[in-house]
Amino acid sequence: MAELNPKELEELKRASDLLGGRRLAVLTGAGLSTDSGIPDYRGPGSAPRNPMTFQEFIGSEANRRRYWARNHIGWSHLRHADPNAGHAAVALLERRGLLTGLITQNVDRLHEDAGSINVVDLHGRYDQVVCLDNGHTFSRRLIAAILEEINPGFLEAAVESGVVEVAPDADATVEDSELITSFVMAVCPICGGTLKPDFVYFGENVPKDRVARAYEMVDNADALLVAGSSLTVQSGLRFVRHSAKAGKPVVIINRGTTRGDEFAQLKLELGVSGALDYLARTLPDLPGASEPIGVSGG
Repeated sequence: MAELNPKELEELKRASDLLGGRRLAVLTGAGLSTDSGIPDYRGPGSAPRNPMTFQEFIGSEANRRRYWARNHIGWSHLRHADPNAGHAAVALLERRGLLTGLITQNVDRLHEDAGSINVVDLHGRYDQVVCLDNGHTFSRRLIAAILEEINPGFLEAAVESGVVEVAPDADATVEDSELITSFVMAVCPICGGTLKPDFVYFGENVPKDRVARAYEMVDNADALLVAGSSLTVQSGLRFVRHSAKAGKPVVIINRGTTRGDEFAQLKLELGVSGALDYLARTLPDLPGASEPIGVSGG
C-alpha cells in the first residue's frame, strides 16, 4: 500500500477527530474493491457502461442468454479476487466494537471473506443464484459447473476472442457476438425455471427487509462513514440523506465527486484502502465496547 503523504495524513487526522468516540455505520461501494482487481463503475478512469436492467433481463430470452454468457466469463475472473487492506480494516473496526454494522453496495462478498459479520449486502451477492419461478437458490459454483458442462470450451474461446472489460457485478464485455449467441443457458435444477444471479439489477427494488436492516444500523450509529461510493444510485444515497437529516456527521472517502457531497461534514479525496486502514488503527476504543482489539502502529 502506498505511503500516506503529509497532506493526506492531515486530512485523515481531521476524520479521526470527527469520528473518534462515535459508533459508526459504514457504507461501502465499488471503489473499495478496486485494490482487489475488480473494476469500479464510475470512478476516475472507469469505462462507460450500459448495464442490463431487470426489465430487459426478464423481457427477452436473447437478453438473458447474452447476460448469462457474459456473466459466466466475468465470474471466472472475479471469483479469484481476494479482500484488500480496506476490507480488512472494516473487519477490524467491527471486531473493536466501533460499528453498528456494515452496508455494502458491492456483490463480491469480499467483506465477508475478510471477516466482517454484521453485513447488509444491499444489492445482493454474486455467489448465489435464484430461480425466478419458484424461489429456489443455488450456489454460483454449482451453476458455473453446469454451465461449463453444457458449454464445453466456451471460456477458452472467450479468452481467445478477447475480454474487453469485466464489471463489478461479474458482467463482461466480449468482442465475439457469435460466441455469445451460441451460449446455452442453464435452467433451475429443481423446476426448470428461469435463473438469475441473486443481486439487484438496475430497475429492480432492493428488498424491504434489507433496507429496514440497513436503516436500523444507521439509526443506531452516531455517524456514517462512506467509503468508495459515488452514491449515484438512490439505494445508497438515502442513508446519507437520512444521517444528515438526523444531524449525524457524514464522512465520505472517495476519489471523485459523489451525489452525497453536499450532505457530508467532511469529504476526503483519498485512496479508500489506505484511509480505512489508518482509521482502523487510530480511532480510539469506545467506553464499554465489547472486547476491543488493540492495534499497533501509527
